[in-house]
Amino acid sequence: MIESLRNIFKIPELKNRILFTLGMILIFRLGCHLPTPGIDGKELARMFAASTGTIFSLMDLFAGGALRQMSVFALGVMPYISASIIISLLAAVIPALEQLQKEGEAGRRKITQYTRYGTVGLALIQGLGMAAAMENPEAIFGPNAPMLVANPGWLFRLETAVTICAGSVFLMWLGEQITERGIGNGISLLIFAGIVARAPQAAGALVEGLRTGEFKPIQAVGVLIVMLLVIAAVVMLTQGQRRLTVQHAKRIVGRRVYSGQATYLPLRVNQAGVIPIIFASAILMFPSTIAARFGEAGRTIQEMFQPRTALYNVLYAAGIIFFTYFYTAIQFNTAVVGDNMKRHGSFVPGIRPGRPTAEYLDKIMGRLTLVGALALTAIALFPVIVNTLLDVPYIIASFMGGTALIILVGVALDTVRQIESHLLMRHYDGFMKRGRIRGR
Repeated sequence: MIESLRNIFKIPELKNRILFTLGMILIFRLGCHLPTPGIDGKELARMFAASTGTIFSLMDLFAGGALRQMSVFALGVMPYISASIIISLLAAVIPALEQLQKEGEAGRRKITQYTRYGTVGLALIQGLGMAAAMENPEAIFGPNAPMLVANPGWLFRLETAVTICAGSVFLMWLGEQITERGIGNGISLLIFAGIVARAPQAAGALVEGLRTGEFKPIQAVGVLIVMLLVIAAVVMLTQGQRRLTVQHAKRIVGRRVYSGQATYLPLRVNQAGVIPIIFASAILMFPSTIAARFGEAGRTIQEMFQPRTALYNVLYAAGIIFFTYFYTAIQFNTAVVGDNMKRHGSFVPGIRPGRPTAEYLDKIMGRLTLVGALALTAIALFPVIVNTLLDVPYIIASFMGGTALIILVGVALDTVRQIESHLLMRHYDGFMKRGRIRGR
C-alpha cells in the first residue's frame, strides 16, 4: 500500500490530476463558508441544530453543511442531481430522449446540455423557495423561530435566488472540471467531500461523550468496531454481482473466422445505488416540513413522522424497497438488453435469444433486486436503530449506515478504481494484490 502511494507521485499526469482534484475540493469547502447577503447565518445554524427530520436536513447533508449557514453553495449539487434523475426518468417515457441515449457521444452531449439547462431552472426555483422560507422561518422551525432576514421583499428574494443559483451552477462546472481533469466523478467527489467534512464533528461528539462520561471507553470501542463491520457490509453490497455467462456466436471478418467466445454479463445486486434512500427520505420528510406551517395543529403530524417513530420506519423501509425495484427497472431494461444480445449474435447458454432471454434476465434481476433492496433497507435503518436503542448521538450514528455511508463507500471505491487504472496502465502495482478492484 505504501509503495503504491509512492508510485502515484511518480506519474506526473496522475499526480497533477490528484492535486487538481484536491484544489477544486478546497475551493468548494471555502465557498461553503461564504455567506449569502441579508441572512442571519448564526441564528439559522442554531435553528438547524435544534431541528431534524425535515427535507432541509437531507439537503444540508448533500450541501456539506452549507445550507445551515445559507452560504452561496447552500443548494450544493442537488439541483444537478435532481435534473439528472428527471432526465433519466423522462428518457424512459419520451422516445426522442431515448433515441438520444442511443446516439453515442453526440447524444450524450445533447443530454448533458439539457441537464445543465434543467439545473439552472431548478436552482432558480429552489433559490426563490429558500428565500421565501428565510422570510417566513416559522414555516420551517415552528412558531417560536426568530427573524432571519433584516430587509424582506422581492429585491431580497431575487438577490438570494440569483446568488444561490450562481453557486449551484459554479459547483456543476467545478464537478465537470474534476471529471475531465481530475480523478473520478466530480459531482460525486463534491458530495463525498461535504459528507467527510462532518466527520470531525462526529469525532468531537464521541470525544465529548467520553469526557462527560456519557460514553464508556468500551462503548466507544464497540461503536468503532460496529462501524467497521457496517462499512464491510456496504462494500460487499456495492461490489456484489452475479456473473451471467454469455456466449458469442462465430464471426467472419474478411477471410478470417473468429470463434465464439464466452464472456459474462455482470448483474449488480444493488443496481439502483443510493437513489432509493434519497427518494424515500425526501418523500417522508415532506409531511413534517409542511406540517410546521400549521403550528400546534401540525405538531401531531410532525411527531408521527419523526425518524424514531415506528410509522416513519415502516414507511421508510417500504419506500426504499419500492424505489429500488422502480429505479432498477429504469436503469436495467431487460427487454432492451435481450434485443441487443440477439442483434449481436450473443445468447445465454440454454436460453433462446430475444424475448425468452429478456424474461430470464427479468427473473434473475427480480431475485437480485429483492436481496439488494432488503440489504439497502437494513443499512439505511441501522443509524436509526443505533440512535434509538443504544442512545448514540445521531451525528455519530449517521456514519454507521444510511445515505452518508453508502455514498462514502461508493465514491471511495470508484476513486480507487480510477487510480488503479492509471497505475496498472503504466505497469505499476495497484493498491490491491487480490480482489475485484485490481485489474479492472
